[in-house]
Amino acid sequence: MRKLPENTKVSIRLATLKRILNTKWMKFIWISSCSVVVLSLVLFASIYFGAFGKIPSEKELSSIHQEAATEVLDANERLIGKYFIYDRQPLAYKAFPQHLIDALVATEDVRFYEHDGIDNTSLARVFFKTILMQNASSGGGSTLTLQLAKNLFRRQRYAFGGIVIHKLKEAIIAKRIERIYTKTEILELYLNTVPFPDNTYGIESASRKFFNKPAVALTCVEAATLVGTLKANTYYNPRLHPKRCKERRNIVLHQMLKYDYLTEVLTTAYSKDSLKLEYRSFNHDLGIAPYFRQQVKKELIQILDRIKKPDGTPYNLYKDGLQVVTTLDVGMQKAAENAVKAHMSTLQKHYEKAYGNRAPWKAGHSVFNAALKSLPLYKACKAKGYNDQQIHKVLSEKRAQELFTWQGDVIKQASTLDSVQHFLKFLNTGMLVISPKTGAIQAYIGGIDYRYFKYDNVSLSERQVGSTFKPFVYTAAIENGMKPCQYFSVKPVSYVNYENWTPKNSGKGTEDPFLNYSLEKALSQSINTVAVKVLEETGIENVIAQVKKLGITQEIPHLPSIALGVASINLKALTGAYASYVNAGQPVQPYGISEIRDRSGRTIMSFKPQVEVPPAFNAYTQQAVLSMMRSTVTTGTASRLRHTYKLKNAIAGKTGTTQDNKDGWFVAVTPKMVAVTWVGNPNASIGFSSTQLGQGANSALPIFAKFYQTLNKDLSYDSITKAKFDIVSPQAIDDLNCKSEKRDGLLKRLFKPNKKKKRFKDH
Repeated sequence: MRKLPENTKVSIRLATLKRILNTKWMKFIWISSCSVVVLSLVLFASIYFGAFGKIPSEKELSSIHQEAATEVLDANERLIGKYFIYDRQPLAYKAFPQHLIDALVATEDVRFYEHDGIDNTSLARVFFKTILMQNASSGGGSTLTLQLAKNLFRRQRYAFGGIVIHKLKEAIIAKRIERIYTKTEILELYLNTVPFPDNTYGIESASRKFFNKPAVALTCVEAATLVGTLKANTYYNPRLHPKRCKERRNIVLHQMLKYDYLTEVLTTAYSKDSLKLEYRSFNHDLGIAPYFRQQVKKELIQILDRIKKPDGTPYNLYKDGLQVVTTLDVGMQKAAENAVKAHMSTLQKHYEKAYGNRAPWKAGHSVFNAALKSLPLYKACKAKGYNDQQIHKVLSEKRAQELFTWQGDVIKQASTLDSVQHFLKFLNTGMLVISPKTGAIQAYIGGIDYRYFKYDNVSLSERQVGSTFKPFVYTAAIENGMKPCQYFSVKPVSYVNYENWTPKNSGKGTEDPFLNYSLEKALSQSINTVAVKVLEETGIENVIAQVKKLGITQEIPHLPSIALGVASINLKALTGAYASYVNAGQPVQPYGISEIRDRSGRTIMSFKPQVEVPPAFNAYTQQAVLSMMRSTVTTGTASRLRHTYKLKNAIAGKTGTTQDNKDGWFVAVTPKMVAVTWVGNPNASIGFSSTQLGQGANSALPIFAKFYQTLNKDLSYDSITKAKFDIVSPQAIDDLNCKSEKRDGLLKRLFKPNKKKKRFKDH
């Protein structure tokens, strides 16, 4: 067969190719391909020039400012809480342990040190498998730099082509980041912005939340655990899904082995480790001292309104990474919280048992009904014109509710009626511990559980203070010339000019018309009749003036009953007033913030104790009244501190119980600490069912006792617990040296009128 010439062959091939190219389907492919290229170029150009949202320039990227949480620190600069929108605490690269970097690179971007922000191999896989073939399991293909771009600049919603637009935008940003920053700087930015489980951003916050330690102290296993969560921070949350998190952690460890960051021996050993968390939530409602942190937050907002940054812009509490150093002592706070839980859980049982079926929180009781009618849901139903039957039906609808109990939170089907009955029964408490020399707050208990009981019983509440007011009466009396050994009859008297008001005492023998107590015995035993008589002789005006000198600004009623504590006083103010008895007569204003620093550590504001105020009373009065309150602890109403709780420390104190046993109080005064504790039902209509249960010595005193027992066991608090009171002057010792009680002689019994009624001398 004759061969065709070579030029003929070429002509045939060209003719064949021309026929193929002229077919409709080839023209379609050609036009489609060109269109895709053109559209891709147009899309890229439109993204590049900001048609789908502005892309940050290199200049803008060079000054990235990360939002950072404000840290709240205790007096020893231990982290106790944060204020944030995104929980983030930036760190410098040098604070990252090397095994953390190794785990990250081995798992998330093995070619990190080789590419310029885009890993072309991974990008090709994403384009063909994820985008064209819609195979989500093929992976995302993101480098650490691409992930950083996504973390720094949140993705927007687009009607179509979202994933393509996002990837191209992030690729442009990633390229720019790589030109501006070194690989080390990129890793620093990445680890400070990447999202971890439980709404936590950055490795430092994650480390403190899940392992209660700074990132620099993370072990290799812990670092691998946190890196493992980056794949899906909810799915691999170690708190919620420990099993799958551990499996993911072991994958990270084997990636480290694969790329020579770990030996096989270590990988095997680490993989066998159990998943040990030391979880610490920085949720505003959880963690240590939530009531204190909330109060600090309120004060910070007011403070930051008055100061500006160096550039003149205002500080942002949630974004500017401030550090707030407080006066709180974490150890003392924990001791106080544990004491509250130990005592209140037991007291609650006795409280409910004492009431039994006649409890005022039971459905149908007037107190229960009043509480029900105060609910927003009840008022809303009433506003819609519902009748009582319809309202009851709405309030009876059951749903899953989380309920507080001292044995642990429970979720149960409960109606609004059930919920009101449940929460109405709980006793609550407030406790404040301060340094009497400065007013620095060392422990702060605003309530039993901030999640369910938001009302702060330290800063907000004003309750009748009962017999804790009596030392102020005795202080005014001695300051105005009365001697500690002056005697008063304990017999009750009806005051005709005050509607025959008749203060009475509790205890044996206190109705004896011929029995007289010294001031010390009367105060230590909290004798009501004597307190009123001391008030009468001193003068109501003088007592009120004395109280004002003690820094108490609440209005004090001009009534003889103030001797028994009918005045409502804020717990914080009461604590500051009692500090005067171990602070040379000077009251203090309790404060909780000592310093505020910006994110670079520069102090922008510091706080010191208030400027010294004139003493509220002289040294003699201080020594006399303090000695009386020491007797209260030794032989008086607070003596169970000695015989029940075995506290041998230098302690003075005063118990208090209000009318109808609504409030129980205990004030403890030590040489270097003042603590005030209140216990009662937040609903002022509900008291204790008996004085035996509700008296301050039983309801409030045990909290302080358990708290101080804990401090006694900790050598670091020896400077407080082993401190001694100042030596009492010879004059005060001599004036206090008398019999605590005496009985009228025969002549006085015969000739002294036994008045059962009289007019109160209202000076």
